[in-house]
Amino acid sequence: MTAAQPRGSTEAAAVPVIGLTGAVAAGKSEALAALGRLGAATLSSDAIVHELLVTGQVRELLVERWGESVAPQGSVDRARVGEIVFERPEELDWLESTLHPLVAQRTMQWRSQLPAATTLAVIEVPLLFEVGLEAAFDATICIVAADETRAQRAGARGTLDLEARAGRQLSQEEKAARATYVVANDGTVAELEAALSEIVNAIGERRDDA
Repeated sequence: MTAAQPRGSTEAAAVPVIGLTGAVAAGKSEALAALGRLGAATLSSDAIVHELLVTGQVRELLVERWGESVAPQGSVDRARVGEIVFERPEELDWLESTLHPLVAQRTMQWRSQLPAATTLAVIEVPLLFEVGLEAAFDATICIVAADETRAQRAGARGTLDLEARAGRQLSQEEKAARATYVVANDGTVAELEAALSEIVNAIGERRDDA
């Protein structure tokens, strides 16, 4: 388990805001949880999407687009939505164009309401580089893992077709090449947290030196 040295520098912000990303099943959510334990304020863009899908505003948009079958008994069926967009790329494009502005709005609200004592903020964005959001962050962390490890994790959570799920993403190697920091997550949670702790400390030192 190793953390790469930073591959560039950014101007320090009052509260450094870090973008967290990585390949499918590399362990992004576990990394976000570990960063929270290390004292960072954390936010998951996937969690925001899940919250949006239960709002009346988004439910009405989905029903207008795809019919009542996507919201039986008034609740959005995320599995059904997944089936639609997985099979029809043009529908995924529409869904992303609908949700991304709403996610961005909620993310900005979260950032603006961070407590004064916050020393580090981390936002998990699976498609961070794919949608060109790296400039919005002071640094980025990419979580990587061996293909066999990722396949095992994906299978354990019911995502069997790993390559298909990753089809719209950059390769793991390209994500890592673009990131400020890279953490290999093939070991234990304790090892992952230790590697992330090094990065948190490095970011803190850079902020103090600024």
